[in-house]
Amino acid sequence: MSKSKRAILLILVFLALLVTVLLVPPFRTRLAWRLEDLSARVFRLLNPPEQVTFKPGQGTQPPTLTAATLDAVQTTPLSAPTSQPSPGPTWTPTITPTPLPETVSLTGFRYESQRGGYNYCGPANFSMALNFWGWKGDRNTIVKALMPGNLDAKDQPVNLDKNVMPYELQEYVRDNVPGLKVIIRMGGDVLLLKRLLAAGFPPLVEKGYYETDYTGKLGWMGHYQFVTGYDEPQGTLIVQDTYNDGPDFHIGYDEFMQGWRAFNYLFLIVYPQERETEVFALLGPWADEWWAAQHALEVAQGEVNQLTGVDQFFAQFNIGSSLAKLQRYAEASYAFDQAFIFYNALPDDGTRPYRMMWYQTWPYWAYYYSYRYSDVLSLANTTLNETISKPVLEESLYWRGMAHYALGEIQPAIDDFRAALRINPGFEAARFALQNMGVSP
Repeated sequence: MSKSKRAILLILVFLALLVTVLLVPPFRTRLAWRLEDLSARVFRLLNPPEQVTFKPGQGTQPPTLTAATLDAVQTTPLSAPTSQPSPGPTWTPTITPTPLPETVSLTGFRYESQRGGYNYCGPANFSMALNFWGWKGDRNTIVKALMPGNLDAKDQPVNLDKNVMPYELQEYVRDNVPGLKVIIRMGGDVLLLKRLLAAGFPPLVEKGYYETDYTGKLGWMGHYQFVTGYDEPQGTLIVQDTYNDGPDFHIGYDEFMQGWRAFNYLFLIVYPQERETEVFALLGPWADEWWAAQHALEVAQGEVNQLTGVDQFFAQFNIGSSLAKLQRYAEASYAFDQAFIFYNALPDDGTRPYRMMWYQTWPYWAYYYSYRYSDVLSLANTTLNETISKPVLEESLYWRGMAHYALGEIQPAIDDFRAALRINPGFEAARFALQNMGVSP
């Protein structure tokens, strides 16, 4: 037998053995993450996501008939508000603010790591935030509820759902943890965090940072951090980092703020329902979510011309996010146009935060509710097909489905809504969209 034939035979035997092994459940489970890792590495090698850019157009007003059908698929929690924002809680400022202590270090919670599971950052951090108030579950409890697509039939981790959104964490408490509540606000700052910590309310923040990822390349990623204290003499906040830095990690104020900027200084507070008045008093004007969004807008507008590079992109993106939160969608869409111009000008050396749309979906809101459906499709296609090895971002699938439906493309819309549910069976927005179309999930 010639050497070439022998080589081909060996390859065929190897492939046959591999297929046989993968048919055995225990081996399939053990090898799944290695195959996923290999797939991601090959994808990045052949299609470097940091080289991908998105160039929005201007969009056009849809036909009247198509626009009239939109109400049929408006769903919660991703539907557009139909009225102007209502005023939030009234805040009465105190005459003399209470001086803050020099240091605060809260205890009474169980530290949890995100390691050993795929994309467990949100569940691990949120588990600590709930545990602080006496909740008895752990990260796996939250994963089963919010990321069911990341567990197989035997509750073994699989890499499918990439992220848990802040609103999902809020809804989890609403539906599953009696007696506790969660509020989400934009535009926070270090002084506000310190005020909350000094009063015994540890916040959860969403940040960005650069890290050599599991493919071996430098890249930007989103990351939750549970903040449990501060040290004013050292100028640091104390965080429970679930990934690399571990428990009670001290991070400088400036470094913390730089990473926090990527998420518009967003924070969550878990608190007992009976202490809501106390929390609102501590928040001051942030008690009103619309004031907070306007404040975040003003902060971003002040930063955008003072910053350069990726920080300028984040500030411009925050302008769009704040405007979208305020339901000023046309203005938001143009703000995002400029943000993507800044993004495209960044070097493709790992600086570009190509995972941005994995975590933040405000551009979809802005383009969709400005009738720029072609831009929704283009952005979703770019995100799903060029920034990730498999199209497993349920929010992007949902918004692409919404744009397809608005354009009268019914079957592609159905396919996208169903695909979103395969990733996250608990994603109610996609389920409601299908039900409102008279289609089974």
